[in-house]
Amino acid sequence: MSEKQKDARPIVIGIGVLVLVLCFYFFLLGARAIDLMTSGDVIGIGLGIGVLILPLLGVWMVVGALRSGIAHQRLARRMREEGQELDISALPKRPSGRIERDAADELFAQVKAEWEADPGNWRSTYRIARAYDYAGDRGRAREMMKRAVAQEKESGGS
Repeated sequence: MSEKQKDARPIVIGIGVLVLVLCFYFFLLGARAIDLMTSGDVIGIGLGIGVLILPLLGVWMVVGALRSGIAHQRLARRMREEGQELDISALPKRPSGRIERDAADELFAQVKAEWEADPGNWRSTYRIARAYDYAGDRGRAREMMKRAVAQEKESGGS
């Protein structure tokens, strides 16, 4: 496999193990909550309701994170297949592997101009999300990636 296409199996297995561990933990929390609620004590019932909320929130967050990750990977695969993924192979990198700041800023300026020319296209929105990430602005990168996913769904996957 090329450097760009690393084997995803260890990551998928790791995510699966984490989800299983979280499910077990949520099950234990839920069981503890039911024990507290069936105690008959007002404080126990209140604590049980509070503890029951934790696994529900946890399941909601895990499902949301998995759905987002799958959607982002789908877009990344499509961009790679179409040859539209940002090519950063020639950009100078720090010892940590991150792109040098000046190079990331230059890449961002180029991609921003492309996006401004066609902000309704999910491909240009995906590319600017990646450029934000390379420039170190993770908040905007997540925001734009959500927008790219929504635009791709609106376009019917085309």
